Amino acid sequence: MQTVRTLAKGQVVIPASLRKQLSIEVGDLLEVSMVDGHIELRPLPADPIAAFCGSLQGGTSLAERLTEEHRQEVERDARR
Repeated sequence: MQTVRTLAKGQVVIPASLRKQLSIEVGDLLEVSMVDGHIELRPLPADPIAAFCGSLQGGTSLAERLTEEHRQEVERDARR
């Protein structure tokens, strides 16, 4: 475990080895949150839309399910 000292205005320096492991570069955004009494820093993706793409793949889409449900209702109404 590495330790850091707080600087003026509460600043801390993230050790170079951790920055390298996480590919954190100058100007990158980090999410800061308090979790169970400690501070967590998480690097945010440069392009959040691209990072999110593909994360919801699998199964039928809501549009497909609604279209199928509507088709079944139309068929059921036509039989009446």
